[in-house]
Amino acid sequence: MIQNLKKKFLNREQIRGAMIFDFFSPGIPYVIKNSGCEFVIYDMEHGGLTLDKFKELSLISKGIGLNPMIRIPEISYNYIARSLDLGANGIMTPMVNDQKEALKIIKYSKYPPLGRRGAGFGFAHNEYKKENPIDVMDNANKSLINIIQIENESGLENVEEIAKIDDVDCLWVGHFDLSNFLGVPGQFDSKLYLNAINRIVKVGTKYKKSLGIMVSTREEMDFYFDLGFNVIAVGTEMNLLMDNISNLLKK
Repeated sequence: MIQNLKKKFLNREQIRGAMIFDFFSPGIPYVIKNSGCEFVIYDMEHGGLTLDKFKELSLISKGIGLNPMIRIPEISYNYIARSLDLGANGIMTPMVNDQKEALKIIKYSKYPPLGRRGAGFGFAHNEYKKENPIDVMDNANKSLINIIQIENESGLENVEEIAKIDDVDCLWVGHFDLSNFLGVPGQFDSKLYLNAINRIVKVGTKYKKSLGIMVSTREEMDFYFDLGFNVIAVGTEMNLLMDNISNLLKK
């Protein structure tokens, strides 16, 4: 499952998923899977997600053929390595400023000789199977998906240096934060914001990196697909639920 998703990221194929910020119930992976998603990103940056709850959700997700990923709150060996041990097929890291930080993420997420991730086997990440540790490490190094968020002035300025790193699999735009730090909060039609988006798309295309973003409407999805984004996650689940309830209650 994860090898297939990794291949799609590397080939820059269209991939659809969801981001979950608050609804961390055991049933949510089923809802996401039955909606037609290939992956789900559970958010630890803004919501109340704990690593213990993520472990539960990642195992449920894997059991039904849904790729579990996690957005960690900061660049930290503890968050990256433990999230992977608990079953994450991919790590999304927010507020990445430069190549040095991106290389640190790669180092923390990969086993030697590619990185410095500590080894523990027979846990959630390899579904409690008794397998050859060398094979487990090799497969993990090859299949892990590293998603780097470009969402501030520094990340935008250094996006090309970040994209040059081989093991960066996806440049993900944090669209509201990016607009905020550019001084045009929420103005997604502003020239400043669109120029930044076009720069990221150009760099992603040049270095053959997947491009990701979260959307909340079909119009937004089509807009970013047309710009060159190939990885789309829908969210937030709170607003999607609220909008649907509101529409049903309208007279």
